[in-house]
Amino acid sequence: MSKKDFRKEFVVGLDIGTTKVCCIVGEYSHDSLDIVGFGTAPSHGLRKGVVINIDATVEAIKKAVKEAENMAGIKINSAYVGIAGTHIKSFNSSGVVAVKDKEITEQDIQRVIDAAKAIMIPQDREVLHVIPQEFIIDDQDGIRDPIGMNGVRLESKVHIVTGAISSAQNLIKCANRAGIQVTQLCLQPIASASAVLSQDEKELGVALVDIGGGTTDIAIFREGALLFTSVLPVGGVHITNDISVGIRASLEAAEKIKMEHGCAMASLVKDDETIEVPAVGEGKVRVVSRKILAQIIEARVEEMYALIQKEISQSGYAELLAAGVVLTGGTTLLQGMVELGDFLFEIPMKRGVPLRVGGVRDKVNSPKYSTAVGLLRYGATQLDKSPHHHSRSESFLGEDGLVQKVGGTVKNWMKDLF
Repeated sequence: MSKKDFRKEFVVGLDIGTTKVCCIVGEYSHDSLDIVGFGTAPSHGLRKGVVINIDATVEAIKKAVKEAENMAGIKINSAYVGIAGTHIKSFNSSGVVAVKDKEITEQDIQRVIDAAKAIMIPQDREVLHVIPQEFIIDDQDGIRDPIGMNGVRLESKVHIVTGAISSAQNLIKCANRAGIQVTQLCLQPIASASAVLSQDEKELGVALVDIGGGTTDIAIFREGALLFTSVLPVGGVHITNDISVGIRASLEAAEKIKMEHGCAMASLVKDDETIEVPAVGEGKVRVVSRKILAQIIEARVEEMYALIQKEISQSGYAELLAAGVVLTGGTTLLQGMVELGDFLFEIPMKRGVPLRVGGVRDKVNSPKYSTAVGLLRYGATQLDKSPHHHSRSESFLGEDGLVQKVGGTVKNWMKDLF
């Protein structure tokens, strides 16, 4: 956005998804974030979270941004953009340094973070996030803000998220061609978590599962720290494809039937319920049992939940989820998603919606807007750190492929986490 707009403390989140593009404008003042603009458009240029058609993606971004501009009454020039896809890889790392003057300073934190992220990654990948989990001073662990403490040995544990340079560049290129500068890329499950999870849930231990159109994003928190992130190549589009084949309907009709009549647990559907299926071509409208529709959906959702369970189990943190699983994303609006999950996971499960936003919040009071609202909240956090300019501690990929390093303070890192 323009400098004038930023002095007014406007922030924009842009969620470029597989099935929709969503643009949200917020006005941030102190601790309040009010939504003043909102726009969406169907998306046909991505597959499994990755751009496959630049022109289609650019047009969808333009439509969503224009709608948000008209509602907010401002010109949008830049935004915080979400990134996902199976190219995303993340892992935990640690670093150790000696404290020079016995009292820990920001420079010491900077050095230990640099030590933790001094790892070899392939040339076709770039670091998107370096998020501190905890600090350890002379074997005393669990420290969140070590500045000012005394010690001789400082260790940091961090969560590092990397992505394919080409995928990030294509996403940025689409935004740029739509007239939007990407202030910063943010991993979608991190954004969604900031929108739907409470601090208590993050402290107790929780798994956020964001089931979108083309991907399912997972983020696990414990004691306020992000421990694990993952992106699976399954989502609502796969359910739609199954319905299309199973009841012999077009993809468009299958998507509409899924949203209007779909149920992820066949036992919740009465045997005598029926639905009308538009014929493909010039055939007659057919009547199909809703129970059959639910059985088709349930089979795919069970498979998706099995993949999610396997991913959480392999993370090594499955036993730490005292707050259970929070489901969000547009696909979770299906009837029976939470009930089936409760049955299969055998731990508490609930549907999460965006929290702690004001303004026209009724427009975004749905799981399908969790990522967009999360990007808005993420942007507001950055704006709060530096109201007159935007800095970042991670790498930023410009459309020309050059990697620009922009410094961020250590306090900003810790504010992101805690």
